Amino acid sequence: MRVLLIEDDRMIGEAVEEALKEASYASDWVRDGELASAALDHQDYDIVLLDLGLPKIDGLEVLRAIRTRRDPIPVLIITARDAVQDRIAGLDSGADDYLLKPFELGELLARMRAVIRRKGGVSGPMLCNGSISLNPATREATVNGVAMRLSGKEFSLLHALLIRPGAILSRSELEDRIYGWGDEVESNAVEFLIHSLRRKLGSDAIKNVRGVGWMVSKGD
Repeated sequence: MRVLLIEDDRMIGEAVEEALKEASYASDWVRDGELASAALDHQDYDIVLLDLGLPKIDGLEVLRAIRTRRDPIPVLIITARDAVQDRIAGLDSGADDYLLKPFELGELLARMRAVIRRKGGVSGPMLCNGSISLNPATREATVNGVAMRLSGKEFSLLHALLIRPGAILSRSELEDRIYGWGDEVESNAVEFLIHSLRRKLGSDAIKNVRGVGWMVSKGD
């Protein structure tokens, strides 16, 4: 899963970025509203973490621009603006959730998971296609009642497929979910990870559509 972090405070940004990497999210971090707008114009993201008090373009203006172009990307506001009117303005402008600073990183990650589930039409904590279940909180996959831990990149790839069961994702789309800016994209990384996941989950767990990409079945 790829996250855009928009935060001008260096200490907060570094802490959140580290937490995202430890949780196996690919993250890109920008520190002002202009860079945020440019990033959103050139890259697809699964969720945006948005500070409001940004240089150059205010966070609310960034949010309104996202919603004006009818972009459904989930947006979680992270801000020190604690007035009720600020919270109302953020939510009415299209934010999916609003988290006040200072916050616990664990709560931030939990709210991210909840927002992404809601956007994907999933109410429970697990992603499931009928045969494979994935718990984003623990990074455990379960097949036939057997739970197994996944590496960070294995989790990222399986999460990208299970959030959209039945959809075919290309190599570049999967790489976008695994790697952030500055990360070295390893040769044949996608094939290697799929081979590793098939060994753990079963040879039919991830299907290849030749010349197009990979998918997991929708299930029942």
